[in-house]
Parts: sequence; C-alpha cells; structure tokens
Amino acid sequence: MTQKNRIADTTVIGGGTAGAAVAGRLAAQANQSVLLVEAGHDYGLVSAGQWPTDLLDARVVADHERHDWGYTSAARTGQLNHPLQRAKVIGGCSAHNGCICLRGSRADYDGWEAAGNHGWATDELLPFFHKAEIALCVRTFAPTEITPFHAACLEAMIQAGLPLGTDLNDLDEDVGVGTSPVNIVDGIRWNTAMAYLDPVRDRGCLTVLGDTIVDKINLTQGRGTSVDIIGPSGGATVDTNRIIVCAGAYGSPAVLLRSGIGPAYDLRCLGIATVFDLPGVGHNLHDHPVVNLRYSSAELFSAMEAFVLKGHVPFTEQSIAKARSTDGTELYDLHIYPFTSVGPTDDRRWACTIPVANMTPLSRGSLSLSSSEPTAPPIIDTAYLTDADDEDISVLMNGMELAREIAQNQPLAGLIGDELPSSAQCVNSEDVRRSGLHYYHPVGTCKMGPSSDPQAVVDELGKVHGTDNIYVADASVIPTIPRANTNLPTLVIAERIVECLR
Repeated sequence: MTQKNRIADTTVIGGGTAGAAVAGRLAAQANQSVLLVEAGHDYGLVSAGQWPTDLLDARVVADHERHDWGYTSAARTGQLNHPLQRAKVIGGCSAHNGCICLRGSRADYDGWEAAGNHGWATDELLPFFHKAEIALCVRTFAPTEITPFHAACLEAMIQAGLPLGTDLNDLDEDVGVGTSPVNIVDGIRWNTAMAYLDPVRDRGCLTVLGDTIVDKINLTQGRGTSVDIIGPSGGATVDTNRIIVCAGAYGSPAVLLRSGIGPAYDLRCLGIATVFDLPGVGHNLHDHPVVNLRYSSAELFSAMEAFVLKGHVPFTEQSIAKARSTDGTELYDLHIYPFTSVGPTDDRRWACTIPVANMTPLSRGSLSLSSSEPTAPPIIDTAYLTDADDEDISVLMNGMELAREIAQNQPLAGLIGDELPSSAQCVNSEDVRRSGLHYYHPVGTCKMGPSSDPQAVVDELGKVHGTDNIYVADASVIPTIPRANTNLPTLVIAERIVECLR
C-alpha cells in the first residue's frame, strides 16, 4: 500500500553518525522542514529513558546483533564470510562503538586537498573538528579511570620503544602511545542522536521516521524530486527540494545504485534504468585491515576484578599505539589497540586481544547490488590485502612482530599470559591474508573528487556529479582513509558539508 505523499524541504537518508548531525544542524536553522529517514529504531530523547542499556553503556562495545544490518564479507581474502558490523539504529555506529574519537594525521586531510578536493586541507577542517568534539563531549580518561590492564599496556608499549604521547589527537604527532579521547558522558556513550537531534526535536522543524528504509531517489532532468520509502505502514513517497544521503559506506552507494546512479552495465544487468552513468559508485571501498592476537589472560581476571571492587569502571578499550612499520615513512601506519572482554555474569572471565591494524591500506574493494530490491543485502567485496606488491601484508606482519614484543614485556606479560594457538599459528603472509578482518571503518564507495577523476562520485561539496540537489555526506565520500577510527572524521565531513549547504 502506498501512502499519501509527504513533503520536506530537505530529506536526509540515514540517521547514523553523519545523518543525525546533518539533520540536527539543518533543523536548528528553524526556517525549513527536515525529514530524517532511518532504517533502524528511533529511541527518542535520551532523557525519556527508552534507550537500551547496552547502547548507553560506554564500558563495552554494544551488542551488535540487536542493532545490526547483518552484512557479511563476500571477499576471497580475510576470514571467509566474516560479519561486517554496521549499526541499524538512530545514531548509527556512534551508538554502539568503542567511543574512540581520533583525528588522524595532518597528512590525511592535506592529501584530500592535494587530490583536488579544495577546502579539505587540515587547517581548514580544524574548526569542524572543534565543533564535532564539542557536540560529542569528547574528553580524555582521568588517571583514576585507567584500568590495570591498560596501564600495563602503556608501560609495555613504552618498553618496546614507542614514546608516551602528549595527545593522540595531535595531528602532527606521528608516533606515540596513550589513552584515547572518547565521547563518554557520565558513563554514557554520547552518540550523535543525543548530541544533534535531541536539542531540536521539539522545535517543529524536524521529523524522524524510524524503522523506515529508503528504496530509491526519483529524478527528473538531473534533479531529485522525491524519495520512495518503506515504513511500518507500507510504502510512501516524499516530495522534497533537496536530498542528502548519509546511509554510510555500504548504504549510500546502494541507494544511488537503486536510483539509477552508477555503472551503466551493472545497472542494466539488474534491470535498473541508468539515470547517470557514474562508474565510481560502489568502488574504492577500503577499511583498515586487522589481525587479532589473542592471549590466555593468566592473571588478568584478578587484576580487573580488584579494580572493580575498588569502585572503578572497567572500560574495555582505552590504550592505543600509533606506530610506524619498518618499511613506513616518517608517518605512522599502524594502530595497536589492546582491549579486554568479559564473559557472562555466571562465568566471568576476562580475555585479552591485541589487534594490529594497517592504517594506510593500498587494497581496494567494491560494493554492488545483488538485486534491485531494497531489502536485498549488497555484495561487499572488501578485497583486503590484495595490493599487487603485498605492501599491506608487509605492514601488518611488521605490526604483529611489534605487538608480540609488547605482549612479552612486564607487567603486561604477567597479566595476559601466552598467545593462544588460534593466533600464534599466524606467522606468514598467507596466514595473514586468511586471517584479515575489518576495523569497523569502511569508507570510499562514493568517492569525493573532481569530475575529471573517473572514480569520483561527488564533488568537494558532496554533490553527486551530474545532479542539481543530491548530496552525500558520510564516510562513503572519503577518498583515502585517514589514520584514525572514522567516527570523528565522518562527523567532520557532515559538519563541513552542512555548513556549506547552509
């Protein structure tokens, strides 16, 4: 059943990290109607008390299964069919991630500028970093909050030759260790729905449609005129003057493809009429590939439980090392980020994992549609560790060597014990290729770049090439992934694009 048309000045597709920020900033102007369409559930004002405990609890990563799209990797490399977790809920991944808010390196954003994306150099983005950090209430951990595990990790990293950093968000600090800045307020994971939507929900300019998926954008002569949606009551069409796609690195290209914007041959094979032949849609997919080293835990249980008994909160993610591989440049190309996890209440057992991530991957994958149906899962080929000269694997193997050295330093070694056989057997390049996972940071599938770039999908303002009023403002526009967890950089993208639109 198709419902009567809705009308909105601006329709924002996706209420995740970027979409909530875009909708909130536009609605704050109070001179236009903003419709935010989110496939996941909208839990409303945090003060109303409807948010699930696991999404609020900043101590641990939230339960993915309850609010997840269910994506899996279709790549020939990495662990076969491994899940590619993406949050299906208002606030997106900012609502269930590890709360890490890192900026990356000056070279990242200056590189975007050098590639023809004017206005994206580091110094020009600094005001937007500040705005995003204020909105998310970004802070650093107090010394009393650092768990004995993470304190031991920092000491072991320093023994391995990595300097203690003064600020992991110093864009000019190329190597260093420390505790990460986080978006945590009184123990709550402060997500973008709370930060950007709650202040404007009662102003009358914003409508949030939760549990509603977007089928496609309808275009006339290069202009998006309406959006087809499917909600709890059935299908509907939204007439709109402007469309901003913020469905993420997997969702945004899928919406464009279903709308006839993408590689003409691929669209034709799916029976979708081509509106704009943009070969780059769905391509340039990349993430920080990861290999996990796992340890037997040894005395970790006693140390963490003693910390809890003293009234402290045991955050599972805190310490990070920005490191440089032996083949690297003067910049860092590795993250080593130890974390802990705990078993069920009736069988509490602390475990340790030391992931190693390549922060400057060369490999590129792609996303394509399996069907024109909006509920059909896309085909996601992450293509980890497929660069021609295996430089990505070389960086990871060097990082694994460093991580294993760190794990043997005291007092960390006494807490975590021996490496488990499941990861200790990962020793050569093919082992690494089979073991690769993601760092939860997919980007690039609607690449930002000048129209002369055959892979570019949007221009420097986020506008889809060839269209008049369709924009993309999320991690999918990132041309080259920054050396950082992408939550904060994605929010900066939203802040900058919406400022230009205003």
